[in-house]
Amino acid sequence: MTVPVPADATAPALSVVRTKPGVDLAAAELAATALLESLGVDVHREGMAATPGRMVRAYAELFSPPSFDLTTFPNDEGYDELVLARDIPFRSVCEHHLLPFVGVAHVGYLPGSRILGLSKLARVVQLFAHAPQVQERLTQQIADWLSAHLQAKGVGVVLRAEHMCMTLRGVQAVGSSTVTSALHGWLREDAGARAEFFSLAGLSS
Repeated sequence: MTVPVPADATAPALSVVRTKPGVDLAAAELAATALLESLGVDVHREGMAATPGRMVRAYAELFSPPSFDLTTFPNDEGYDELVLARDIPFRSVCEHHLLPFVGVAHVGYLPGSRILGLSKLARVVQLFAHAPQVQERLTQQIADWLSAHLQAKGVGVVLRAEHMCMTLRGVQAVGSSTVTSALHGWLREDAGARAEFFSLAGLSS
């Protein structure tokens, strides 16, 4: 991931681009064809002929987060209360089974000298969700990244998701969800701030 230092310190906008090795869709399509055939799937009939290509393009999309500019603004009014974006939808892929997990993120922070464009909270969630993941790491990565780049007094992240590897296979626990949280700064250290964050996120502390 590359995050250049902003040229204009009065109105910082960090260009966020997630770098990764080159993608070879042609090789991936051949591999997908071999995988499906090895599982007994007839990929040569009319309805399945284009499936390996669609399959690899779908995974390529799931593994490719969009680039964005992290825009912040001066906190001229000295706002020092919690800012929370609730129910940010996300989808990722379990790195153990390559099946999706889908849910919502609640992301909040206590501002310091600058405030963040609200849409960027969702962008940061997307940045780390578009990869083979485990929910625990995803939660921590979002919180760590915001804490490092926003210089907030506190950061809190809660993810609630349904994992297809639990509902479609194995235990088949249909309707179950997994909740994870990560707290930094004042939201971790102060019981009152922590309780307010969890309350606004719809959870008890």
